[in-house]
Amino acid sequence: MGGVAALARELGHEVAGCDANIYPPMSDQLAALGVRLDSGYRAEHLDAAEPDLVIVGNALSRGNPIIERLLDVRIPYVSGPQWIGENALAPRRVFAVAGTHGKTTTTAMLAWILEACGRRPGFLVGGVPENFGASARLGRGDFVIEADEYDTAFFDKRSKFVHYRPTVAILNNLEYDHADIFPDVAAIQRQFHHLVRTVPGNGHLIMNAEDPRLTEVLAMGVWTPVTTFGIDAGEWRARLVEGDGSRFAVLRDGREIGVAHWNLLGRHNVINALAALAAADAGGVGMATAIAALAEFRNAKRRLELVGEANGIRVYDDFAHHPTAIATTLAGLRARVGDARILVGLEPRSNSMRLGAHADQLAPSLRDADAVVFLKRPELPWDAQRVIDALDGRGHAAPGVDALIAALREQARAGDHVVFMSNGGFEDAPRRFLRGLR
Repeated sequence: MGGVAALARELGHEVAGCDANIYPPMSDQLAALGVRLDSGYRAEHLDAAEPDLVIVGNALSRGNPIIERLLDVRIPYVSGPQWIGENALAPRRVFAVAGTHGKTTTTAMLAWILEACGRRPGFLVGGVPENFGASARLGRGDFVIEADEYDTAFFDKRSKFVHYRPTVAILNNLEYDHADIFPDVAAIQRQFHHLVRTVPGNGHLIMNAEDPRLTEVLAMGVWTPVTTFGIDAGEWRARLVEGDGSRFAVLRDGREIGVAHWNLLGRHNVINALAALAAADAGGVGMATAIAALAEFRNAKRRLELVGEANGIRVYDDFAHHPTAIATTLAGLRARVGDARILVGLEPRSNSMRLGAHADQLAPSLRDADAVVFLKRPELPWDAQRVIDALDGRGHAAPGVDALIAALREQARAGDHVVFMSNGGFEDAPRRFLRGLR
């Protein structure tokens, strides 16, 4: 929604907005754009703004005071995805990046490749890519958008991505998530197939050949040419030159077409790169330039972002939302740091994690951590002790962020890597921890 606000400002609209939790980096970006931010969803925020149109985010449900006021006074309203589709995407060639994991990284990466090739694309990313310093812009010609499978709004329960009508769609991976709206993985697969149905016959589907659930999606019907990718399967493949994924050869149909050397880590990011390269190729981009552009790619903030170092301890901020994302991120870091200790502060904040949908997967996802402090808030509706017990002495719980920071401070020593993992603000824990070290 911050990106929507940025696009609306660029189109010349006066924009204000409210959210339950306002925190950097998005709050800083919106303030710089001149967007007034109000905290909380009080009806008086709507009355004070006197809007011509309200763009409604999917966090709001019936019963929310501002939604009830919106409906009572009959102000025109629309969902964020519908507004984007009608106002930013309709005349453009759209690249949509879908998947349970890696959407933000791959969207930012593809936008950067197109930028490096002189395309100056528009984009909307669910974060702030370091190469651009903004989460969204109109650009010209091509438009790259992060295509989320979460539902659209309280009045539209389809996935957001059905509004985007892409010419090129990346299907990066598919796992069970969003337990608050999807009963099972089959329900998510149906939504992905709705996206497949919108891609034209003269477009392209870029699919992860290593994901059997995506293969099942396409078995429901496909009307568009399909290009596959994966490290061990697919038309586009990679050979890791460095075990941590920082250097890899790119192969197309078995022939090496270039070697990428970049700052990102992990097998998962190599797969993200293959997806972005295959999509760029579908858009007519030369591969020599595209592969070279990866060397200058800087990921979005909060994707294993190094926030600083003090007393020989390196501190990272990571947007962890799912056990697979936790596992792949830590595996990439482990490949980079070798035997150095990795300490993790983990907040189970996504709706699925808070509901306990991933409880049995959390401990295995932390196998590369030497110590874990789990934020076990009193209001967590499930017993997190089973996660702590499954960590075999490597973990313990903290009832609040202050206690979590103190526990990590007590354990950390020179040479350690301390990773804070949450898809929320985490009460600015990584930077507070770093300030304490200093």
